[in-house]
Amino acid sequence: MSAQITPQNILDFWYSKEMQSRWFASTPALDDEIRNKFEALWRKAATGELDGWKETPVGCLALVIVLDQLPLNMFRGKAESFSTEQQAVEIAKHAIGKGYNLHLPAEHLAFLYMPLMHSENLADQDLSVRLFEAAKLESNLRFAQHHRELIRKYGRFPHRNGILGRENTPEEIEYLASKEAFLG
Repeated sequence: MSAQITPQNILDFWYSKEMQSRWFASTPALDDEIRNKFEALWRKAATGELDGWKETPVGCLALVIVLDQLPLNMFRGKAESFSTEQQAVEIAKHAIGKGYNLHLPAEHLAFLYMPLMHSENLADQDLSVRLFEAAKLESNLRFAQHHRELIRKYGRFPHRNGILGRENTPEEIEYLASKEAFLG
């Protein structure tokens, strides 16, 4: 990637057929590639240097991907992988409040709404369920409903437990035993 990365560059990379085919492989090579291309950009986003991107639908989506999705690769298995998730939640809410979600292709809405689904806040969980339902994103809706039920039951989000030192909790065991654990 060039030194001047734009929101459209992020989306072109993220939604490329090559990236989508490699995402679920979760290889160290992919993690290294993402870290090399985007860690400096992630740090700028984390410190607010890219807040100007929040003024367009594409910019908001790009920021959400940079803050919510790319850290999962860049910092796999480390607490830092969740360190900017709340910023991604706020940007997703900002985009929804501005109606930017109405200006994005349906296939892009899943990643805009993903931070809400990954939040440990029940209000965010409820919002994600309503948004996925309204967008008719059925597989995301089922996943969000499952996560919402676990948040209601346990008050926290299971897939983070091992990384944050909370492994072997009842919610982690239940989550890992479910088919939904392998969908996201």
